[in-house]
Amino acid sequence: MTPSADHNTPLSYKDAGVDIDKGDALVRSIKPHAARTSRAGSNPDLGGFGGLFDLKAAGFSDPILVAATDGVGTKLELAKACNIHRGLGIDLVAMCVNDLLAQGAEPLFFLDYFATGTLQPEIAIDVIAGIADGCVEAGCALIGGETAEMPGVYPAGGYDLAGFSVGAAERDALLKTSHVSSGDIVLAMPSSGVHSNGFSLVRKIIDVTDADIHAPFEMAPHISLGEALLTPTRIYADAVKAGLKIGGITSISHITGGGLIENPPRVFGDELAITLDMSKRPFPAVFRWLKQAGNLSDFEMARTFNCGIGMLITVSPDKAEAVEQEILKTGEDIWQIGEIGPRSDKAVILLNCETAWA
Repeated sequence: MTPSADHNTPLSYKDAGVDIDKGDALVRSIKPHAARTSRAGSNPDLGGFGGLFDLKAAGFSDPILVAATDGVGTKLELAKACNIHRGLGIDLVAMCVNDLLAQGAEPLFFLDYFATGTLQPEIAIDVIAGIADGCVEAGCALIGGETAEMPGVYPAGGYDLAGFSVGAAERDALLKTSHVSSGDIVLAMPSSGVHSNGFSLVRKIIDVTDADIHAPFEMAPHISLGEALLTPTRIYADAVKAGLKIGGITSISHITGGGLIENPPRVFGDELAITLDMSKRPFPAVFRWLKQAGNLSDFEMARTFNCGIGMLITVSPDKAEAVEQEILKTGEDIWQIGEIGPRSDKAVILLNCETAWA
């Protein structure tokens, strides 16, 4: 078959939907954001084939590396609908570095993956600026990443995010399930909102109730419903570092997917249970709205959302007060919410949900 005239026309990568010049311009635009995340041990330069980090320069003598990777789930779809993107970058960092902190590790560096159908530089820059915001808050360096333009895989205007972070702890400082004992005090630190889990259910509730995400949030009218739901994930780096210096912390649980039911048992043995009194702090408005609008049971709330608790810390009784006071000095709220005890049935016992969450 003789090629048609159109087939004889020289093609470029841009004709296939990938604009290399636009990608190069994006790299130049985000370099200042990466530079502001520099920390001891990091090389903030972008554009090479790999990011470098010097553990010795970071002050470690016998480190164990700890790695975590995550995304932001379907929170992406709500962010696109609201045209609010920067917070997703903070979410991406938070989901990874909070997991590192839960191991007793210090976050060191972060890399991101941004994939899109057609590169929209203003959105990409916004997201990556948010990633830098999160890295600064976590004390880790943004040492590299990847921006992939993938027409045909993602729709026009569509994108996805993934992140990867590495931290380290001195070998004898890592937290282990064997450290947790019956009688340990449980401290809670608040979430900033829904964080980055459960958004498929959030979006379902919005859909079935025909809620207007752009309208003022009825329980906090100074912001829209969409803004309330998209509040970036809290990063607990300063608080956790302060608490660990005191000693006595036996475990840290980051409350992510699986909520208060599935996450706490990951950090203690099968013979133990955790009891949490949910009346110790008011139920945050955004969760009250989700529960009422979705007609959700207490159990469905607890196994889907963080319900106002972003992180749980177990502490030996003799150190609990000191750890609590040291964390309060960082500006983070923290309170005694329960204790560890022997298990007779359930691994997690939630008290007073029926009244606190009504």
